Amino acid sequence: MLFKDRRFAGQILAKELGVYANRPDVLVLGLPRGGVPVAFEVAKALNAPLDVLVVRKLGVPEQEELAMGAIASGGVRIVNKYIISLVKISDEVIAKVAVQEERELERRERLYRKNRPLKDLQGRTVILVDDGLATGATMWAAVVAVRKQQPAQIVIAVPVAAPETCHELEAEVDKIVSVSAPSPFQSVGLWYENFPQTTDEEVSYLLAKAAKNDEPISIGM
Repeated sequence: MLFKDRRFAGQILAKELGVYANRPDVLVLGLPRGGVPVAFEVAKALNAPLDVLVVRKLGVPEQEELAMGAIASGGVRIVNKYIISLVKISDEVIAKVAVQEERELERRERLYRKNRPLKDLQGRTVILVDDGLATGATMWAAVVAVRKQQPAQIVIAVPVAAPETCHELEAEVDKIVSVSAPSPFQSVGLWYENFPQTTDEEVSYLLAKAAKNDEPISIGM
């Protein structure tokens, strides 16, 4: 399936999540930047509150698209031991990359949250939304960060995902919802007609718009 854009993908994804509509325990968390436009549409359709969980990939130096791990809000860091061993990356290099990405994570936290704390996740059904799952590194970090706050359930929801990544993550969450899981997968952007980089301004706008209605969210673009 080829999605027109992230907004359209979120509308299609929301149809697969109807069982979570109008439930007071549900919270939608978008992974910035590209996951937030998708999550906005999901939250709107489900009549659920929207928040953001900031994550950052730890890319291999000079091969930034190859994830050797990821970090998430709350001091979470995960590493891919297979990639680290394969590329022979030292602990010093990992630490250097992590410091750089932590600075960017903190910048985005300040920009997107405007001093708003993350909503309480304890006992809630948390739906983690991104625009797609490739290696799954950032989503894995998001799952770890959310689990620390003792939610009742964790659901991963994406428009498109690599089948092998779904298989790896399904044991870590209560449910994975993907509209499409094509094989071969190649990349997330391949499955969108329009896949521009989401800007900080767009993320901030959508979060501010959602915050106006807070709980529940029921707004249009």
